[in-house]
Amino acid sequence: MAIVIHAAARAATTPVAAFFLLLGPAAGVANAAAFPERPVRVLAASAAGGGTDIIARLLAQGLTDLWGQQVLVDNRPGGGGVIATDIAAKAVPDGHTLLMQSLGITFAPALYKRLPFDLERDLAPVVIVGSQPFVLAVHPSVSAKSVSELVQLAKARPGELRFGSGGVSGAAHLGMELFRVTAGVDIVHVPYKGTGPGTAGLLAGEVQMLIAGIGTLMPHARAGRVRALGVTGAKRSAAAADMPTLSEAGLPGYEFDVWYGVFAPSKMTRNLLARVNADINATLGNPEIARRFAANGVDVIGGTLQQAGAYLRSELAKWTRVIREAGIRAD
Repeated sequence: MAIVIHAAARAATTPVAAFFLLLGPAAGVANAAAFPERPVRVLAASAAGGGTDIIARLLAQGLTDLWGQQVLVDNRPGGGGVIATDIAAKAVPDGHTLLMQSLGITFAPALYKRLPFDLERDLAPVVIVGSQPFVLAVHPSVSAKSVSELVQLAKARPGELRFGSGGVSGAAHLGMELFRVTAGVDIVHVPYKGTGPGTAGLLAGEVQMLIAGIGTLMPHARAGRVRALGVTGAKRSAAAADMPTLSEAGLPGYEFDVWYGVFAPSKMTRNLLARVNADINATLGNPEIARRFAANGVDVIGGTLQQAGAYLRSELAKWTRVIREAGIRAD
């Protein structure tokens, strides 16, 4: 049965094949050499204290020092990130309004038939700043002691094991749908109203498994309240160095990182996009900024405009496939 998601804001959208094309110069935009001429606003697609907000604030501190202009974080949560993204898409393309988004931006085209912005026309990826793996944990009552054993158990008991999440179409939900599709198992989604309630559901044994941030689950794992089986990313995390990846532990090909990236209105000039990209990379190279990222369990990425576009195209293709195979749709 398809999962129906109710979205508040909708408008016509077109296919996203050209989403990551960087458009040419537009009249009236700022010159890269003169940028920034006034304070810069970074829209954060989460509430204060959320992962996107934390990364946006860390980056804003470094850019403020580099640019000599105040870089202010403007939290615009809601709509699965659609609200903040829509504001950024419609902003004046002079570099003074940027967007900090997470991997959720790649869910939207497959989830929603209508969006209040056109991804292929209105947004340009600037740089992927960092990524953060989650942890897969199970309730102690589950007999599986490894990822491979959990897959075997799920195959032996189709439709019986339940996984929790912080809500339908959120990162934890789709990360487990990727697990389901990759492993070829039949497990049941139980959505909660937030990560906290979802974690409480795992602790209480209401669900048998859940993925969430390292900082959320590892204290419970160390106390023996849950059993952590692996990290979800492509490589091991420094925050849990002895924990294997799910791919290493019995699910080859599985990779799920919650990444954070900076976007800009696509009509910014190529020179200005390159200037902002270079300055963000310089900030990410600051040892103190890197230390603060690591303290929050985030690995610095950085890279060129082209690398950001290629990474995002890959993510968009992956999550479109997962969402379609999971039967998740918007009405």
